Amino acid sequence: MLLGIPIPSKIGEYIIVSLAIILAPGPSVLFTIARAIAWGRRVAIFTVVGNASGFFAMSLLVAVGIGPIIQSSDFAYAAVQWSGGLYLIYLGIDAIRKRNEHTSQMLEKGGTSAPSTIRVMRDGFVVGILNPKSIVFNAAVTPQFIDRSAGKVVLQLILLGAIFALLALICDGSWGILAGTVRQWLATNVMRIVLLRSAGGIVMIILGALVLIQIE
Repeated sequence: MLLGIPIPSKIGEYIIVSLAIILAPGPSVLFTIARAIAWGRRVAIFTVVGNASGFFAMSLLVAVGIGPIIQSSDFAYAAVQWSGGLYLIYLGIDAIRKRNEHTSQMLEKGGTSAPSTIRVMRDGFVVGILNPKSIVFNAAVTPQFIDRSAGKVVLQLILLGAIFALLALICDGSWGILAGTVRQWLATNVMRIVLLRSAGGIVMIILGALVLIQIE
């Protein structure tokens, strides 16, 4: 128990999956890298803070909405498991298929002068809370790692959402610092980011397949 919240038995697996998804260069990572290339490390870091806050806010909304349903319905829980695995595979395929398009769009959002810190965090928050992929991840992937028998499903979902947001803050922040440090190296060769995007897509496809295989 942590502050009255049951610790899910699969929390270790959740952390591993979360790290794999976060480290695989997806939309949030590309968004951070684009800002690091355009305006440097400070803007990238505050973008990540806003993005992680937005993700956690969405995780709260999703937890309150679907938690009771998952707690009481075996069918709903099974549907969520299948949706989670298939969704990860879709993300991977989409990342590979649109690797050039997404990268170009992200890198075109630069500018000559950096926006204010408040605006940077606000933009990151909006991206985090309105990203449809964040909604689906919270609704379809995270619930697979709760312990229904322990009860308090909503609190477990909130706990897992907080863990993901914290991991994203650390990992995406590291991406931002790295990209800000080698911004010229990345900006002069878009193909390097495209290759990172492709590798991330492959990782997500593998994770989705593993989720489907483990469904009982």
